[in-house]
Amino acid sequence: MDISSPRPRVGHIQFLNCLPLYWGLARTGTLLDLDLTKDTPEKLSEQLVRGELDIGPITLVEYLRNADGLVALPDIAVGCDGPVMSCVVVSQVPLDRLDGEKVALGSTSRTSVRLAQLLLAEQYGVRPDYYRCPPDLGLMMQEAQAAVLIGDAALRASLHDAPRLGLEVHDLGLMWKEWTGLPFVFALWAVRRDFLAREPEIVHAVHKAFLASRDLSLVEVAKVAEQAARWEAFDAALLEKYFTTLDFSLGAEQLRGIEEFARRVGATTGFSPEAKVELL
Repeated sequence: MDISSPRPRVGHIQFLNCLPLYWGLARTGTLLDLDLTKDTPEKLSEQLVRGELDIGPITLVEYLRNADGLVALPDIAVGCDGPVMSCVVVSQVPLDRLDGEKVALGSTSRTSVRLAQLLLAEQYGVRPDYYRCPPDLGLMMQEAQAAVLIGDAALRASLHDAPRLGLEVHDLGLMWKEWTGLPFVFALWAVRRDFLAREPEIVHAVHKAFLASRDLSLVEVAKVAEQAARWEAFDAALLEKYFTTLDFSLGAEQLRGIEEFARRVGATTGFSPEAKVELL
């Protein structure tokens, strides 16, 4: 990637689910062309909206709330078309018994929280007493009947801790797919409109680099998983399954899923029920 201007400020979600989108950048040396900021989905979303980042991942809810200042990059997202593995509700009781019960929100993503609330309300007819707390399953279960977890904490909870504690694990991606028949997008990549107007060539170069990184990582997914397993609490086989379960695309079906989510929650979540994604 040839960038002669100052390096673009680009966000990077510090969860395993985004490793395939960035692994190829390191392989090709493209990372050297980026001023990279690692953080949680929620904090990166805020930085992009405030103008502290030029390009980066943004949770779906925050994109739809702030679409006037953003343009989405085509064909790159973090989502699922069925199970997602790392966005879950872990519960001590069947979900239809959670009405009025405490449910801990350990998530750092407003999109996952809103999806969980929607599914519990519409599919199970329950209105729990939600509260926020750190994503520690043991502590959550001391006070709550269920917990919403995302990212690496969700993987640890659903694969290691929940079975040991005899807890139910419900995959939010699978629940959405069974309910609507559509994929779900948790986060997409967007550029600020002001930066796009100033540096269109850089934006297209960054977009191209991300797509190439994603494609290389999926071709070499066994190698990506093997390397990640050296410093993570999961073995290579599980990580390879996880990386290939995730959906990193943003096409027509994913856009339909976004529109369906907006239609169902927009009026109560701070954006129009007719909200759509504008692509670069």
